[in-house]
Amino acid sequence: MLSREQTPNAENEDSMTPSERIDRLIAELPDWRGKTFAAVRKAILAADRGIVEEWKWMGSPVWSRDGMIAVANAHKGKVKLTFAHGAKVADPGKLFNAGLDGNLRRAIDFLEGDKVDGRALTKLVRAAIDYNQARSKGRKKQRMG
Repeated sequence: MLSREQTPNAENEDSMTPSERIDRLIAELPDWRGKTFAAVRKAILAADRGIVEEWKWMGSPVWSRDGMIAVANAHKGKVKLTFAHGAKVADPGKLFNAGLDGNLRRAIDFLEGDKVDGRALTKLVRAAIDYNQARSKGRKKQRMG
């Protein structure tokens, strides 16, 4: 087994920003999942200039704005986008298709051949940000009151 120092690109990986790591993840998915992941990311980032890209949980892209919005993972047969507070967010575009029985999270499973509805996904991300901001304001009022 190679030590951390002997692992190829270990030093480069440590110096990469989360956005660079997401770029690399997408590039390393040469099939339909890479294209889908890129389209999902584009729609998420289009929702708000203040969205922060993070890299958490041993290799998962996470997007946040006043709290976590969503985490994405590429699986063998799908790209999964899980919204942290999806059960609390309106979904007029009916994008959520997984995790519908949970009390908090909701997910979108993109399968091969699925088209990413960028406009609807951007609106859903915007609704998640609005929820995070309202929640944040509510907590501030409780602390002050």
